[in-house]
Amino acid sequence: MAIPTEDHPLDYANFEGVIPEDEYGAGTVMVWDNGYYRNLRAEKEDDGVSMKQAYDDGKIEVWLKGEKIKGGYALIKTDSGNNERWLLIKMDDQGADARRNPTSTENKSVLSGRTLQEIEQDKTVD
Repeated sequence: MAIPTEDHPLDYANFEGVIPEDEYGAGTVMVWDNGYYRNLRAEKEDDGVSMKQAYDDGKIEVWLKGEKIKGGYALIKTDSGNNERWLLIKMDDQGADARRNPTSTENKSVLSGRTLQEIEQDKTVD
């Protein structure tokens, strides 16, 4: 399940560290993956919608090309308003492997090579 948050500045894309308890979003932050996406709906002849229109429709289809996550994914809106929720669904493609669990087997930052615990123990904000 995915829950929308406010937009973040692009500068945050390379941030790793501990956000203090008295600040919004307190906790430890890691850059777990990094890469690019393609809007699959824009590539379909019978669809061809922009990412904004896909978001407004409540049906986003992307191809992710990350260092850890690759392949097709769909985000489907299941609720709106104050309870807006999205389901993230892995498409059946060459990247689909139910035995793979990258969140536990590939648990280090793509930027620093540290685990979440190592980032937290550092206690310095980058």
